[in-house]
Amino acid sequence: MIDYEHPSEEFLRTIDIHTLLPQQEPFVMVGTLTHFERTRIKTELVIPETNIFVNDGRFSAAGIIENMAQTCAARLGYINKYILLKGIQLGFIGALRDMEVVDLPKVGETITTEVVIREEVFGMLLADATVKCGERLIAKTEMKIAEKEG
Repeated sequence: MIDYEHPSEEFLRTIDIHTLLPQQEPFVMVGTLTHFERTRIKTELVIPETNIFVNDGRFSAAGIIENMAQTCAARLGYINKYILLKGIQLGFIGALRDMEVVDLPKVGETITTEVVIREEVFGMLLADATVKCGERLIAKTEMKIAEKEG
C-alpha cells in the first residue's frame, strides 16, 4: 500500500507528469516529480533541444519561470489526484518578487526545481522557488500563485 502523503521517490518517478498538469505538450516544462510533501516539492527536467523556450542551446528565463510555476502546479495536481481524489485545477502566477536568474542551463543538462510553500490561504499560495543544475544555482524567486476554484 502506498502512503500518498509520504510517497517514495521511486513511486513519484513512475507518475506521468502530464496527469498532474493542466499544461500539455509542447508547453510542459517539468519532467519528473521527485519529492512531495505538503509544503515542499521537487521536480527535474532534462532540457530538450526541442523545448519552445530553448534559444541558442540554452533554456531561457521565461522557461525557467514557467518551470517554477509548473512545479507548483505538479504539487497541486498530486494533492488533487492522489490525496483529494479530484481533477486538475488551474493556477496562475500572481507575482514574482526578488527574481534572480544567475545562469541559463544548456540543452541536455538536468535542472532540479524546489518549491517551498510559505503560506496557503484562500486559494493563494506564497512560495519560494529555487532552480539548480547540480549544485549550481540557476534561479530563485518568491512566487504568488492564485489557484482557480473548481
